[in-house]
Amino acid sequence: MTTVDPRTRLLLEAPIGRTLLRLAIPNVVVMVAQAAVGLIETYFVGKLGLDALAGMALVFPVVMLMQMTSAGAMGGGIASSIARALGAGRRDDANALVLHALVIALGFGLAFSLALLLGGRWLYALMGGSGASLEAALNYSHWVFGGAVLVWLFNSLAAVIRGTGNMTVPANVTVVGVVALVPLSPLLIFGWGFVPALGIAGGAIALLLYYALGTLALAVYLCSSRSLLKPSLALSGLRWPLFRDILRIGLIGSISTVATNLSIGVATSLAGGFGPAAIAGYGTASRLEYLLVPLVFGLGAPLVAMVGTCMGAGQHERALRATWIGAAMAFTLTGAIGLAAAIFPRAWLSLFGSDPAMLEAGTLYLRTVAPFYGFFGVALVLYFASQGAGRLLWPVAGNVARLAVAAVGGWLAIRWGGGLAGVFIAQAAALVVYGVVIAAAIAGGAWFGRVGWPCATATLLRRLEHVKTLKPG
Repeated sequence: MTTVDPRTRLLLEAPIGRTLLRLAIPNVVVMVAQAAVGLIETYFVGKLGLDALAGMALVFPVVMLMQMTSAGAMGGGIASSIARALGAGRRDDANALVLHALVIALGFGLAFSLALLLGGRWLYALMGGSGASLEAALNYSHWVFGGAVLVWLFNSLAAVIRGTGNMTVPANVTVVGVVALVPLSPLLIFGWGFVPALGIAGGAIALLLYYALGTLALAVYLCSSRSLLKPSLALSGLRWPLFRDILRIGLIGSISTVATNLSIGVATSLAGGFGPAAIAGYGTASRLEYLLVPLVFGLGAPLVAMVGTCMGAGQHERALRATWIGAAMAFTLTGAIGLAAAIFPRAWLSLFGSDPAMLEAGTLYLRTVAPFYGFFGVALVLYFASQGAGRLLWPVAGNVARLAVAAVGGWLAIRWGGGLAGVFIAQAAALVVYGVVIAAAIAGGAWFGRVGWPCATATLLRRLEHVKTLKPG
């Protein structure tokens, strides 16, 4: 172990709970700061009126789909691949994975741009947008997705650095960027002096500037002497096995990400049948649910690195223990936030608007769904841990089950006269299904063979003694 880098040794040997907290705290800060980017925009766009707020609510699930795919799904694949390579002592492969990550980011960024620039109007109309709210959505969407490559490059470079166990650099870059965005966003939205008022488009332009400067900062760090990785940009070094190592996790994870955002998108579409105020109310309230994603990602990203490094080094028992410790932390954190939101819903909603109908719809959502956020937190953190293990079948199955319950249950609620409350009850049931399916599968041994439930953790750990030579993935 004398040749192992100190950061890798920390993931393999240090006390699990303390190490996760140490790595998660700066990462939670960075994720909350990144989530604040969207909240800052929503706050100022809300000053433009209900149509602008409804327009952002239409685009927001798609923006989050891109964020979660680039940072969570494909980003998790990148971080997991680098962590496992470092854990196994394959330093050259870890270095080479950086270029492969950038190529993947460019490809997916361009794909998002083409899809939303060409199909945005159809999509937002399908979600219930019409009139002024649809036009506002398109105005914002064209700017954001015109620069989708910047979002992908930023999140991919951050994932590369997190895969080494370094959570501090992405945190610092993001926090500095958010500080700069606070005055920049209202400046471009409302104008001042010689700067013209750009309206809702100003928020999108400010967001792209944030990602452009952040990408540059992360790239400079990776090329510096302080970086653990020494990437090469020679295209001749591209190898299909390294692409496959990222994509086999990232693409499967993307299915889960799509299912998560489809659940929100379906609920947005169902709420659209109750008018623009219902869309705005649900969209504003569900931003809190979306805020949980980067918050849990703050804990999940170090868990990807720890589980991936331990699996690469053959320490399967430690990987599993780290997973359950992380799940307990996530349930406590997200459950507390959900209960607070259910008790004081208007403390959140009134930040973004004062329309009575919007507040009523948002309050109904938070009081119905937010008490079950703990299940959402558990499902998310187990998804990230499964990325590190290279085993994503059950997390994807759990998310697809969530989508089915949310969509079918919401449709039946409207058909049977349950109204908006019935739609939200279906959303709450879907979160419970999501968390229970994934937790039961992992507890039943899904990472190490066929699921055998019930399977006590102690029994599972004894089984691992017989699979010490099992290669992850």
